[in-house]
Amino acid sequence: MNLQTLVEVLYEKGMIKFGHFTLKSGIRSVVYINLREVIAYPELLKQVSHLMYAEYTEMHKPKLICGVPYSAMVFATYLATEHDIPLLIRRKEAKTYGTKQQIEGVFQPGQTCLLMEDVVTSGASILETVADLKAVGVEVKQVLALIDRQQGGTEALAKEGIAFHSVLTIERILDVLHQAKKIPAEFCAELGLAPL
Repeated sequence: MNLQTLVEVLYEKGMIKFGHFTLKSGIRSVVYINLREVIAYPELLKQVSHLMYAEYTEMHKPKLICGVPYSAMVFATYLATEHDIPLLIRRKEAKTYGTKQQIEGVFQPGQTCLLMEDVVTSGASILETVADLKAVGVEVKQVLALIDRQQGGTEALAKEGIAFHSVLTIERILDVLHQAKKIPAEFCAELGLAPL
């Protein structure tokens, strides 16, 4: 699957929508991307994971992999099992029983971990996960996402010394959908695109 086809499939399956939305970051947007539904389409999940792995092969290889809870965990799990990379799981809340761990898995302090995310906006969710991994001695030097909304995430991660890689950008997504005449006319002006 090439990137253009991926964008069209995500749109057709309702994972890319146009309207008036408030994102988790508080940013208002006319584009909403919800990749949680990828798990309902096993073949699509496989294709997305292959595209992410192709990007991963261009990166410095870490010892561990972890997905930002919860959407990206499925991509991290797929890559971990398909390519034999040890997986870590970050709980959003530490357990209040047993070992009370927030990070699950087998790791050694000083090891590096590739952090995966589905969609990056401000980078806040990533930095929360980075802080929890750092607290147990695991270093994050690279983040791999499927989509970069190009709304400050790259810059926020760079300030922390973290390299950011994405398979797609919002600019590329809008270009593909605009050329395919999929963007409703009333949103073209708001997006700075020529009318259809």
